[in-house]
Amino acid sequence: MTEVLGIIGFGAFGEFIVPHLAAHRSVRVYDSKRDLGALAKIKNVEVCDLATLCQSDIIIIATPVKTFEDVVKTIVPHLRAGQLVMDVGSVKVLPAKLLQDHLPAYVDIIGLHPLFGPQSGKNGIQGLNVTVCNVRGSRDKKIVPFLKDKLGLNVIEATPEQHDKEMAYVQGLTHLIGKVFVGMDLPEFAQTTKTYTLLKQMVEMVRYDSDDLFRSIERDNPFSVKAKTEFFTVVSELEKKLNAKP
Repeated sequence: MTEVLGIIGFGAFGEFIVPHLAAHRSVRVYDSKRDLGALAKIKNVEVCDLATLCQSDIIIIATPVKTFEDVVKTIVPHLRAGQLVMDVGSVKVLPAKLLQDHLPAYVDIIGLHPLFGPQSGKNGIQGLNVTVCNVRGSRDKKIVPFLKDKLGLNVIEATPEQHDKEMAYVQGLTHLIGKVFVGMDLPEFAQTTKTYTLLKQMVEMVRYDSDDLFRSIERDNPFSVKAKTEFFTVVSELEKKLNAKP
């Protein structure tokens, strides 16, 4: 029997990924703040209340970190043995701890981070990266093949700590630079180089990410302080060199 997958929270990423998942699984969706009536027209997608969604075999929490713990506490009374709960946030150490602290021992836990979004995946997701952090249980033995064989993703297995250490630089710095460029509100230039064009493409990929996502990447990753300190230190030293008299 095919497992039913439930998604709590339907932001930009949920809206983007549901059609990909619904092609292979029956999907239930719940969001306390959005009218999801139009989703009922998508094949294999059911809009339901939270209690019904929590009867799904796999539950994905796709809410901002600031509301994550409250959501976890809310679903606990509805859970049953043998279920798998996953998060898909951009940080992994904090969600993994909250899930371990609050969920009963008979529920498996996986941290999932698709390293793409609506912009970078708009032309298809095959070959794109996804990180799997197995926190509790052995369900990763089924999830990893599904991600590889059905969705065509490149799976990277890591601990939550390994994930956050790398993402502090990979996402932390790119989103920080992207925010700076967006804030500068630069016009279109006729004279551009290949490197500037690539930089602009990077900025466009993160331009429309939510403020919640940006804050999570920069504040909720325990390793982001070190990365940002290194970045701003080098920028400051470079500025001093440029301003120094010859």
